[in-house]
Amino acid sequence: MPALCRDCLARSPAAPPRGRCPACGSPRVVAHPELFDLAIAHVDCDAFYASVEKRDAPELRDRPVIVGGSRRGVVSTACYLARIRGVRSAMPMFEALRRCPEAVVIRPRMAAYAEASARIRVMMEALTPLVEPLALDEAFLDLAGTTRLHGAPPAVLLVRLARQVEAEVGVTVSVGLAPNKFLAKIASDLDKPRGLAVIGRAEAAAFLAPRPVELVWGVGAAGQAALEAAGIRTFADLQAREPRELARAFGGLGPRLAALARGEDARRVTPHGPVKSISAETTFAEDTADTELLDGHLWRLAVRVSDRAKAKGLAGRTVTLKLKRADHRLLTRRTTLREASQIADRLHAAAAALAAERPDPGPFRLIGLGLGEIVPAAVADATADLLDPAAARRAAAERATDRIRARFGPDAILRGRALR
Repeated sequence: MPALCRDCLARSPAAPPRGRCPACGSPRVVAHPELFDLAIAHVDCDAFYASVEKRDAPELRDRPVIVGGSRRGVVSTACYLARIRGVRSAMPMFEALRRCPEAVVIRPRMAAYAEASARIRVMMEALTPLVEPLALDEAFLDLAGTTRLHGAPPAVLLVRLARQVEAEVGVTVSVGLAPNKFLAKIASDLDKPRGLAVIGRAEAAAFLAPRPVELVWGVGAAGQAALEAAGIRTFADLQAREPRELARAFGGLGPRLAALARGEDARRVTPHGPVKSISAETTFAEDTADTELLDGHLWRLAVRVSDRAKAKGLAGRTVTLKLKRADHRLLTRRTTLREASQIADRLHAAAAALAAERPDPGPFRLIGLGLGEIVPAAVADATADLLDPAAARRAAAERATDRIRARFGPDAILRGRALR
């Protein structure tokens, strides 16, 4: 059974006795019969947003950190110290703070996360062009055929990648290695944090058998309810059904379920197309109809969307305003800019005009801003605004502000309306 040390990269033809690397003594040794034959990986950053926050504020290293909104919002990410206390992503913030009252709560800094993600993406693409991002913090990689190019099998390349990310970006990743995307995604969650887990072809069906069918990626609540109603709770239950029976019961989903039950997944790792939209939203601690307060939130959202667009080198031509009433009814309005922009001042002006024309005075529990019709930033903000001669001056001031924030932190300089 081939083995690999994740600390010194020593390889051996058999798993070492007592589970420690014979070269460096590390216990971080992974051994598997197919270790050096598999090429599909899922790389998942560990508690990504919280890890970036701890990287940038070392005094938080030993404290539970939650990244998210106000008490009416939800948890975006929780560090592992908070997770031990039962905090989970998408949990209401009030419940997270009930479980972990000593947690440090931090508002998301999407520009910082996008910057870290972009650096990791460059490292991935240095190994293979077949990188399929799922979010800022995770991606599939297909490393088939890269052994000759890099002089090492995919398992070794992935360990090198994890070490490079930790050393140069300051966050950790966990890796799942398998013959396909379905198994690789499951594997990446088996040994968190700083993990490397392998699921091979030969063991796939037996590995899956006792596990719940909730692991089937992409099956929503209705699909889960249908499986439950049919008495299918584990992969063993799926494996016991004939493919034709599954097709009759679940239509087009049936053949996919039959294949996944055996650990088979024919989907290729496919790099994504261009970004289609960028958005941000805020849930209020209390419902509000206060115009000035709403405008302050709208400015902060414009800055967040602008930061994300700038980090990705993008701009957009449509601005969308989203408002949610206390009864959860949605009000959306959209406008098209004369030219694509990534400038927060211009995004805010467009959204503020939409807010001023809204037919519903509120109160509201949520406000959001979106940027669509995405284009490269090189073709954005190219002409002067004849109806607003001061716009160019404000845009130049914003660029200068961006440089100050990039050097000294996001709160180094603020617009007055951000304090509302």
